[in-house]
Amino acid sequence: MADPSSYRPRPGDIPDTPGVYRFRDEHRRVIYVGKAKSLRQRLANYFQDLANLHPRTRTMVTTAASVEWTVVSTEVEALQLEYSWIKEFDPRFNVKYRDDKSYPYLAVTMNEEFPRVQVMRGHKKKGVRYFGPYGHAWAIRDTVDLLLRVFPVRTCSAGVFKNAARTGRPCLLGYIGKCSAPCVGRISPEDHWDLADEFCDFMAGRTGTYLRRLEKQMMEAAEEMEYERAARLRDDIGALKKAMEKSAVVLADATDADLIAVAEDELEAAVQIFHVRGGRVRGQRGWVTDKVEEITTGALVEHALQQLYGEETGDAVPKEVLVPALPEPVEPVQEWLTGRRGSHVSLRIPQRGDKKALMETVQRNAQQALALHKTKRASDLTTRSRALEEIADALDLDSAPLRIECYDISHLQGDDVVASMVVFEDGLQRKGEYRRFQIKGFAGQDDVRSMHEVITRRFKRYLAEKERTGEWADGEDTDGATAPAGRTTAPVGTAPADSLAPTSTAVSPLTGTGAVTEADARPEAGAVTGTGSAPAAPEPGVGPVDGALKDEDGRPRKFAYPPQLVVVDGGQPQVAAAQRALDELGIDDIAVCGLAKRLEEVWLPGEDDPVVLPRTSEGLYLLQRVRDEAHRFAITYQRTKRAKRFRAGPLDDVPGLGETRKQALIKHFGSVKRLRSATIEQIQEVPGIGRKTAETIAAALAQAAPAAPAVNTATGEIMEDEEPETTAGSSGAPVTTGSPDERRGQET
Repeated sequence: MADPSSYRPRPGDIPDTPGVYRFRDEHRRVIYVGKAKSLRQRLANYFQDLANLHPRTRTMVTTAASVEWTVVSTEVEALQLEYSWIKEFDPRFNVKYRDDKSYPYLAVTMNEEFPRVQVMRGHKKKGVRYFGPYGHAWAIRDTVDLLLRVFPVRTCSAGVFKNAARTGRPCLLGYIGKCSAPCVGRISPEDHWDLADEFCDFMAGRTGTYLRRLEKQMMEAAEEMEYERAARLRDDIGALKKAMEKSAVVLADATDADLIAVAEDELEAAVQIFHVRGGRVRGQRGWVTDKVEEITTGALVEHALQQLYGEETGDAVPKEVLVPALPEPVEPVQEWLTGRRGSHVSLRIPQRGDKKALMETVQRNAQQALALHKTKRASDLTTRSRALEEIADALDLDSAPLRIECYDISHLQGDDVVASMVVFEDGLQRKGEYRRFQIKGFAGQDDVRSMHEVITRRFKRYLAEKERTGEWADGEDTDGATAPAGRTTAPVGTAPADSLAPTSTAVSPLTGTGAVTEADARPEAGAVTGTGSAPAAPEPGVGPVDGALKDEDGRPRKFAYPPQLVVVDGGQPQVAAAQRALDELGIDDIAVCGLAKRLEEVWLPGEDDPVVLPRTSEGLYLLQRVRDEAHRFAITYQRTKRAKRFRAGPLDDVPGLGETRKQALIKHFGSVKRLRSATIEQIQEVPGIGRKTAETIAAALAQAAPAAPAVNTATGEIMEDEEPETTAGSSGAPVTTGSPDERRGQET
């Protein structure tokens, strides 16, 4: 590992001009290529304190052994040179695109004497017109088969063409009218070339001319009573319209544009492109990109533009390119695109209308492509095994962690603090093992204390399950070994000293997602909702053997299995809290680590420096998936809990009062405030409400706190006299201000 200061150039030697720079390793291989408006300022960023650098940038500069640069006159030239060097050297630390050359195009070889329509892949050739790319080759063949009725262009290979010319007999397509048979001289080279040119015009979106011409010819044939010819023209029109239906109109006024969307996470990004020509989607393509460098969405867009148009000229570069984020700076990129096309190119972010709606569709495609890529990667057995082995090596574990549990804390400004526990076994999700916790041991926001409480509660339950199965008895097992230090033993059947039982999830047989069951949402029988412990009711038939894995009703025990690895979402403080909780319970055979979200560093208990896994590591990828799933599960529960609290109202606490009578009360009085001020006799006037129910309602409303006064958000005036109408489930509690997006941004 090289010290960057050993090859750092003197600041005075670096020009303060636009240019392109290359980092080389000790073997003189180019490992990174970049461009800059000011080489001096950009390169200075690489030679600062290593602790301040992004982990990927830090890895790059410590791998490099030298840096060199080339000065250019403009930023556009820098962009062009950067693209050329990336294509030439394929640097390992630059963004890499995968699956780029596999998309099929509909190609017309206009550079031949008799142009041919065919499916082509790979690099584009000069003189060949391309349409697409398409997702599948069969989509091209279906379209061509429809168009050959109207444009009978040659589709055969050179060998078939020469053989037909030698024998004087055309192929089958020539006999059925789907080829003009230039091989046997039925059409001249000039007329066949014009036919191929018309085919290209139709594929380029200029469809109206040909449809109107065919319709005119059909009407003339009908007037002349040439009904067979008119019927054939009618079928040709139908074939053209059917081919057009395969690409529906998405943008008005025959717009030519490319739409680029990006979906990304910390390590990868999916790029999706829709090619719109003549207002219709004519092609689609996508890549999965390794984020091997610290990169913004705008920079990803810039790399995608280079990949798309680096070898294109003329009409292949559309007049308009719509992107989710603009490169910084945008002027050189737009000038470069204009130079490739030969006329002005607009590069912008759609703000409204059809273009914004289509961009949202492209964005959804990008998100699905990234999710599909991750699913394929996660489902591969070899990849999962390698990931577990890499985690074991990085954390110095004795064996691969076949069961991993991850914990995350979620709250909204200290309210509704909850936690999640997700389980991965053999690298795959086990949603039936997911658990959720409510933090009630204290009030307020303290992620470290919350993590300590959750880990303590979870493993107290685990130790209690071991007692229940007879694995420990009176502090001593069958071999005479004592229970772990720091833990008091209790008779079999004693419930854990956990004041707050976690809720759990059950997997829906239809969706496969974790759904909270009503039974699991409450503390278990025998659990105490205060401090201390209470004995649980004895369970007949549960012994050391038959009760080890399942309850008496056959369901798996909730916390019977210990993990080999506990992962917490956070850095040093959260890891220390989790380890302290395990130490207090006397558990010393479960490894703990934390994954810090900002730099994707792995923290271990008692270590001052994190473990940095390579960005290509399958182990890091698995840890990320586990952490992100825990975060998703926690924040979903937190939002559900918060929404339920906001919907709750004083009428919800009235026993025996259903939704129908709640709505009748609100409809009669107009609001909860007016209902609270009503007498028992007035409440009885509501249909379905008797005196006993009215007395219960009045007593419940008298005990409940009055609703917070309504506020006019436009003037700030407190409207004390009148209360706005509410539904039966409206809350009297004040609701957190701000839009849903603003509140979501405050969640952790």
